[in-house]
Amino acid sequence: MSEEKSRPPQDRPWENGWAPDTTRAPGTRRLWLAGALAVATVTACVTAITVMDSRPGEPTPAAAQPSTLSSSAPGGLISFATPSEKGTDKPRKEHGRPSPTPTTSAPPSPDAKPEHHEKKPSSPAPGRTSKPPKPPATHGTSIRSVNYPDRYWQISGGYVTLAAPGSASDRGDATFERVAGLADSSCYSFTTADGGYLRHRNFVLRAERSDGSSLFGKDATFCPRPASHSGAVMLESVNYPGRFLRHRNFQLRLEPYQHDGLYRADSAFRLVAGLG
Repeated sequence: MSEEKSRPPQDRPWENGWAPDTTRAPGTRRLWLAGALAVATVTACVTAITVMDSRPGEPTPAAAQPSTLSSSAPGGLISFATPSEKGTDKPRKEHGRPSPTPTTSAPPSPDAKPEHHEKKPSSPAPGRTSKPPKPPATHGTSIRSVNYPDRYWQISGGYVTLAAPGSASDRGDATFERVAGLADSSCYSFTTADGGYLRHRNFVLRAERSDGSSLFGKDATFCPRPASHSGAVMLESVNYPGRFLRHRNFQLRLEPYQHDGLYRADSAFRLVAGLG
């Protein structure tokens, strides 16, 4: 039998006279394992962050290429080139959004003059009275009755009657010149071939020479109003508002307006091309 003594228990080194092994620090294996686990954890975190930051479809910025310093640099050190502000880096694209289309219009020059657009005439507001039709732009105007379309205003014996002119002389007496109203330029006055005017006196229409008075100018001025018949007008007196020219027994007179079909027909006239 070997005389080698059995190894004393290691849990009580001092009591048994056995010295512990001090060549290896206690817990070294645990420290190595903890360090390896920490390194693995850090590596996993860095990898996850890198994967999350890189988006699909985005080019990875190229790393700065090292460039050697000039011969004046000591020791041949290596430096990294600083990326230029006007480099080749392309802006990132926004996924799912179309790129804006650049406008082709240049900013207006300070010397450029503003364009003047022609204004379109506005349509009349509802409820307003439409303007009466204008007489034809011919030499002379004849005035025809609505309810007697074969009859016209005609001078006969100094008065204005409603007649059917047959001869050339009659057609001349049935032709007048429409001019701006003597008392109101927006209304009408009618001149005769001999230089007279049509005016009302005692509410009867007649042909007379102008005496230049204000009364004559008002008596010879008539304002066109829309009639109830298409293309026709009613002629209202300037100095007797509400009175219109109408024919009665084929004589032209100035009478107050009446809500009557016969009155509206007798006071409606069409301004046509001159007969003479």
